[in-house]
Amino acid sequence: MKDLLAFLDASPSAFNAIKGFEATLSKNGFEKLKESEDYVLKGGKSYYVIRNLSSILAFKVPLDLKESSFKITASHSDCPALKLKPGSLIKENGYVKLNVEKYGGSIDYTWLDRPLSLAGRIIYQKEGRIAYKEYDLQRPFGIIPSLAIHMNHSVNNSFAPNAQIDLLPLVESGDDFDLLKFLSLDVNEDVIGYDLYLYPLIKAVTYLNEKYFSSFHIDDLECAYLSFKAFVESKDEEAINVFACFDNEEVGSLSYQGADSDFMASNLKRIAKALKIDYYKTKSRSFLVSCDNAHALHPNLPQKSDPINRPKMNEGIVIKYNANQSYTSDAYSIAVFTDILKKADVPYQLFTNRSDERGGSTLGNISNRHLSLPSVDIGLAQLAMHSSYETAGLKDAEYLYNGLKAFYETKIDIT
Repeated sequence: MKDLLAFLDASPSAFNAIKGFEATLSKNGFEKLKESEDYVLKGGKSYYVIRNLSSILAFKVPLDLKESSFKITASHSDCPALKLKPGSLIKENGYVKLNVEKYGGSIDYTWLDRPLSLAGRIIYQKEGRIAYKEYDLQRPFGIIPSLAIHMNHSVNNSFAPNAQIDLLPLVESGDDFDLLKFLSLDVNEDVIGYDLYLYPLIKAVTYLNEKYFSSFHIDDLECAYLSFKAFVESKDEEAINVFACFDNEEVGSLSYQGADSDFMASNLKRIAKALKIDYYKTKSRSFLVSCDNAHALHPNLPQKSDPINRPKMNEGIVIKYNANQSYTSDAYSIAVFTDILKKADVPYQLFTNRSDERGGSTLGNISNRHLSLPSVDIGLAQLAMHSSYETAGLKDAEYLYNGLKAFYETKIDIT
């Protein structure tokens, strides 16, 4: 899965990840659509649409549309990070620091004492018009230095970084540094604004036995990339296979490109209209797989996992369940999906939180507010979720690819 590691290295922000997906789709003959224009679709062709440079929906139109359905995987392109505020520079005591704020729920101390770079989107003026494009500096830009232990003797007992004090990166000295000028020179454009995030400038690595790998942004780009790869490389002559990847899941999905927007539902309606098929009948035969990683059994703290449902890395796709519907999975959707996995000889495991611990949620139920479908929440087991450098199992990547490729190629009869 060297291609997965290369994708992670090339995707430090949602904007860069979607750019990578678009490049692959273009190479594979997918036609780009614009939401501002009419959709003209043909059987046997493939298409995609992008919103805000950070969310994408791609689909394949089958030749046979008589009893068609939507088979959908949904994932997210963003991750917890430190985002630059407008007016990003703080100049004091001879230092130039970045004024940043937390995006999502990160493990804050993991951002200290490592080289940080910048990625995201820049806004610029060109020929009298405002334009934007993805950006990646790809070299060290700043660092968040720890306070020496000699000045903080209790640091190993308790340390909760203050976001406005302890998480500000050092980038320069003196008073002359201008961020907009720096960006303008770097891209040779008149930069007037940005949506930029810091990311650790550390490559994805595998370990000695090739069982595990570590990288920034495993949650959720591992699922996003593998579901995308399965989508592109699968074939189905009847269903409309769909790949969706949304921005802003880590902050509630409330943006116009998030899972709580009309992005997927409105586009599926437009697809049905362009193909002259009944949207509601097609939807009633459809199924959604929400793909977002899960917590692995921790090697040092196994007591933090459920007594029974405690997934391990490299032991299969994780199916997530929660009685309070943080995840969409129920007995029926689990049965449908596990039947596909069994026939494809793909191992799987179940995840539930400890009953005395509040777990996270994901985009499955959020997207169901706008597109109500039978659905199952899945992912892969990983460690250190929301750290700036996470760890997962290499074998599981193969399992997820094979399982989702089988999903895209299986006829599903919704009862």
